[in-house]
Amino acid sequence: MSDHTKKHSPLEDHSVPRRTFLRELGTVTAAGLAAAPAVWAGGGNKADTLRVGLIGCGSRGSGAAINAMQADPNTQLVAMADIFEDKLKASAQRIKKLIGKQYAVDPSQQFVGFDAFEKLISSDVDVVLLTTPPHFRPAHLKRAIEADKHVFAEKPVAVDAPGVRSVMETCRLARQKRLSIQSGLMLRYSKAMQETLTRIHEGQLGKIVTLQTNYNINGLWSHPRKPEWSDMEWQLRNWYYFTWLSGGQLVEQHVHGLDLMSWVMQEEYPTKCFGLGGRQSRTDPLYGHIFDHHAICYEYSGGQRCFAFCRQQDGTDINTSQLVFGEKGTADLNRNTLSGAKTWRYSRARGRARNGVKDLPYVQEHEALFKSIRTNTPICNGEYAAKSSLMAIMGRMASYTGKSVSWDEAWNSKEDLTPSEYTFGPLKVAPVALPGKTNIY
Repeated sequence: MSDHTKKHSPLEDHSVPRRTFLRELGTVTAAGLAAAPAVWAGGGNKADTLRVGLIGCGSRGSGAAINAMQADPNTQLVAMADIFEDKLKASAQRIKKLIGKQYAVDPSQQFVGFDAFEKLISSDVDVVLLTTPPHFRPAHLKRAIEADKHVFAEKPVAVDAPGVRSVMETCRLARQKRLSIQSGLMLRYSKAMQETLTRIHEGQLGKIVTLQTNYNINGLWSHPRKPEWSDMEWQLRNWYYFTWLSGGQLVEQHVHGLDLMSWVMQEEYPTKCFGLGGRQSRTDPLYGHIFDHHAICYEYSGGQRCFAFCRQQDGTDINTSQLVFGEKGTADLNRNTLSGAKTWRYSRARGRARNGVKDLPYVQEHEALFKSIRTNTPICNGEYAAKSSLMAIMGRMASYTGKSVSWDEAWNSKEDLTPSEYTFGPLKVAPVALPGKTNIY
């Protein structure tokens, strides 16, 4: 098994030209690796206020900032950054209304433009929330860790293999510096899911044989192009529909289901996959160039198969479910039930009584992050987030090309979706993939 497919504990503690943009992020030098461990200046005092900065002010970013404030009353949002000023202003109004005094963003700490992330990271913040379109995640994460910031990184953490490899390198640096990286794969912090997975890992289903993860839904938002928008602005404002920005549905959304399957398999990843997909309903240029459905079969070294289905077509049946089939029984992860030789159902009433809080993983993931900072016991979820992202990228590669793709081929892929420069100007839309002819290795 290659080093990058080995198992590990998911909770282990251990206008800007592209070249200029990447160069300014810096590199991991020997001196950086030898730096003294980073410790939060608050010294672990629970009464001390953690200063939080938000990069990416869309709906998910606003939600993440609100969830973070809900998780710890001794936090403040003190800085915000986005490429677009209107997005930042709208987000600020929404957040301020909901978090009250925890909103402490001075107008001088509202940063706009392609370099806004750099200005925020250089400011006096302790924690950075990364919630931009996924394309930017590897670069932003790298810069934040180099600047000694703790990070919440929304899923997925990359849209291509070079991005995944970058995140893995950054995670190594974070561990060296004793900085926390919390992943937005929040289902790992659901108490119901944790107890369900514990029972599966204890062997109540016997040997796992088959897994199935479904994310079949209707359409999502879109923004018709305005005459004054450049190609770049139009794509950024409709980022979901462009592979270079979102990775497509399989990567941007179905990564949650694929990550659950990886958790079930105790961080064992598939050796290869094949699949199919297409663009059947969403054919208007408004929807960029991504597929609107995928069906992927992932194969594991032990003979297990994981069948992953996702669809985004109006008027179709909705099915979001995660199923695990073992030699002794079946688990329904959405319902948190086991059936077969042993029958069990998670009791949410008992769970609330036992833990004193509702099962709110969107908040609990931030609680875990802040606790790790205050107690100087860093957590790093970046590795499993990167590998689950690669599992999704691998499936997209198989779907787009119509070819079988091995894990090593996906890991070593040189397909880099980064544009030649970050500027508001012309930006060609990549053609819709054509299985059998498209080659993205």
